[in-house]
Parts: sequence; structure tokens; C-alpha cells
Amino acid sequence: MNQPPSPLESGAGLPFSNVMDLLLDAICVVDVQGRYVFVSAAFERIFGYTPEEVIGRSMIELVHPDDRERTLQAANEIMAGQPKPHFQNRYVRKDGRVIHIMWSARWSEADQVRIAVARDVTELKRAELMQVALHAISEAAHSAEDLLALFLHIHRIVGKLLPARNFFVALYDARKDELSFPYFVDEYDQPPPTQSLDSGTLTSEVIRSGQALLLTPATQMELPARVRPIVGRDSLEWLGVPLGGQQGVIGALVVQSYSGDVRYSQQDKALLQFVSTQIAAAIERKKSETRLQYLAQHDQLTDLPNRELFHDRLRTALARARRDGQRLAVLYLDLDQFKPVNDNHGHDVGDLLLREVAARISQCVRDADTVGRIGGDEFVVLLNGIGLPEHASAVAAKIRAAVDRPFELASCLLQVSVSIGVAIYPDHGEDDKQLLRLADDAMYGAKRKGGNRVLMSGTA
Repeated sequence: MNQPPSPLESGAGLPFSNVMDLLLDAICVVDVQGRYVFVSAAFERIFGYTPEEVIGRSMIELVHPDDRERTLQAANEIMAGQPKPHFQNRYVRKDGRVIHIMWSARWSEADQVRIAVARDVTELKRAELMQVALHAISEAAHSAEDLLALFLHIHRIVGKLLPARNFFVALYDARKDELSFPYFVDEYDQPPPTQSLDSGTLTSEVIRSGQALLLTPATQMELPARVRPIVGRDSLEWLGVPLGGQQGVIGALVVQSYSGDVRYSQQDKALLQFVSTQIAAAIERKKSETRLQYLAQHDQLTDLPNRELFHDRLRTALARARRDGQRLAVLYLDLDQFKPVNDNHGHDVGDLLLREVAARISQCVRDADTVGRIGGDEFVVLLNGIGLPEHASAVAAKIRAAVDRPFELASCLLQVSVSIGVAIYPDHGEDDKQLLRLADDAMYGAKRKGGNRVLMSGTA
């Protein structure tokens, strides 16, 4: 008894080709050289190309560049007889948008073609990626050592959501009216200098307005009059979103493209806006942690390293000096007759004097050296990589002369001096505590001799 034809075979009254036109998924047939020999009408809805535009064209040309290698590997496996029912990769649509495709593909040995069904899973993938991104941002906020490390993590996270070859983070300090670019990766331009919010840049406009800004070749003229012409290489696509923190907009995230191969869409803007709130919270958290760590390691009056941080740097420097066979020096400083300044002029003037003394000492040493305040009117200096003990003595004499100059503070003309003790590694001591004790002893020896002098450890 003959069975009635199935709806697919009969088309329920429709030609077979029309039935395929109604399918939401696209059917693709690719020959052994990787060229399209057939695509269904749904191909245009998903990929943006009509069948006539792709027949005879190499399939790999449409694949996202970052996914081409593994796509070719999968194609080879399919042709070797390994079906791929759930293979996923990214394609670039005709309009430049990146889409995520799930393939169900097999090889027809008789016809020598790959037959595959393509389903657009971009929205599902976006939702999945957003959840992964939010988790990754939260993890980065906890694990990143500092802000730069956090920005590196954020760049990688954003790069998994949308093209981010050119990416930067801008931060705005409203108290100082300073817009800075602490993380800036661009294939053509260098990081811009710190600027005010009135600089008229696209970034400042995003921060000022608190609104995301998407610029494409079709929208380049839709800018407020206060935005000045572009400085640097003008990008074809520019997408910036504000970073909204607890105290308002703290900065912006920006991605841009100089190539027509990468396009940004309203969906990309919504996606970046979605994660920006979490990113802003992560940045604020890391900034707060960094600030608290800084305060824990620095003297609040002079902004110099405190005792704990100085000891840490001295131990690190000693390990390096032992390894490289170098000398280093520790200078212990104490102001002479500082108490009368507080007694006669008040502690506010005394604090001003300590700040100015700290500044003068810092001006006498190199960037590689460390100046610290360890309490009261006592300062310490670490001199790295000195050639001879006499070099440390010369720096100490320079500091003594700098402090000896009069200070004009709060309408008062003050003059103080400083006693300095010097200890050298390895000449006088081997560890941090021993060197500090010897330098301290030498400083008190200088005071006993009348002060305002430099005394090397071991000298009478």
C-alpha cells in the first residue's frame, strides 16, 4: 500500500524551494574546495548576502578572522567523516556586524560536498557572554593588583563582547577638573595628555552628557557645536559609554575602528552600557583599595613613605645589592632645634616646616632613591647603587646645605639645621635593622658634636 508523501516531500502544496525559504535556519552546501554551491533564502536574513552574492565564493572569507583557523580545522574533520552537530563560530555580516552561528554539518561522500544548517545564536550568545563578563569583572576587581592590571582585564573582557582592538579608559577627577587616559591602546594614536572637561573631545562629551555616543560614517555630523574637530587619526567607527559611579560619572569606556571591516551597532552600544556599570564599580573599588594601601604606607603630613614602607624598600634594595655586588647607603636625619619652632610659632607652622624639609630632601636625591619620614622630625634616606662611601657623604652634605637655607613660611622666616648619620652596606652592616641602628647612632653622634653636620658610622 502506498504511503502518502510527507509534508516536506510534497511541500504541502508548495514547491520544495519555497518550503526551504520559510525555514528560519539557513541551509548551506559547500564543495571540497570550500566554495558555496548552494544557500537557501534564509542565508540573506542571517548573513546579509543574497545567494547570488555568495555562490562560488570561498566560505572562509565570511568567517570572523579570529575564528578562521579553528573553522578550517573543523571543516577538515567533517570531510574526514566526523559530523559536527553543534559547532559554533563567528561570522561578519555584510553590514559589518559580528554574529554567532551554530552549525550542524556533515559530509556527503557521494556528492563530495559539506551540507550544513546555520542557526543565528547571536542573542543567546550575547546573554551568555554578558553573564560571563559580569562574573569576570567581579573577579578582576578582587584579583587585580592595581588599576593598570584591572584595565588589562577589562580590555580582555570587553574584547570578548565586541571588537576592541582600539580601546581606552578615560577617568575624570571632578575636584581637579582633570580628564586623564590611564589605559590607552590604539594602533595609530598615542595617549592624549591630561585635559579639562572643556577640551571639546568626544570623550569629554560622553562624560559631560552622561550619554553613550555612537559615531559611524553616517552620523559624524551629528555632534554638538562644542565638540571640536578630531585630533589625531579620525576613526570610521567610534563608540563611547559613560562610567557611572556612586558619585556620578567617573569616566568613559571607548572602542573605535579605523577599518570598514569592523562596525559598531546599537546592540553593541547597549552591550557596552550594560557592563559599564559593573566596570565603574570595579574601578571605584580598586581606586579605593589603592588609596587605602597608599595611606597605610605613607606619612599623611609629608606624603613620604612611612617606616613600614621604608623598611620594605630597604630590604628589597639589600637583596638586589647582594645579588649585584653593589653598595647602598642609609642616611638618618634629625632636625636640630625643631621643638622651639612648635613652641614659638605653633604646630601649624611646624607642620609646614616639615613638609618643606621633606620637599628639599627629596630634591637632593635621585628617582631611584627613597626618602621616608619615620616620626616627628626624623627622616631617612635610602641611596641605591652608590659607587663609594664618599658618594653618600656628598649627598648628605647636599641635603644639609639645602635644609640650612632659611624657610619663609606663614610670614615667618625660620632657620633650622639637620644632623645626619650615614651607614653603608656592606661596609658597616649586613641587614636593614643593623644599618638603620648604625645610621641612627651616627646621627646622635653628630648631635653630640653640636649638630648641623654629617657623621659616617664608625667615626668618632
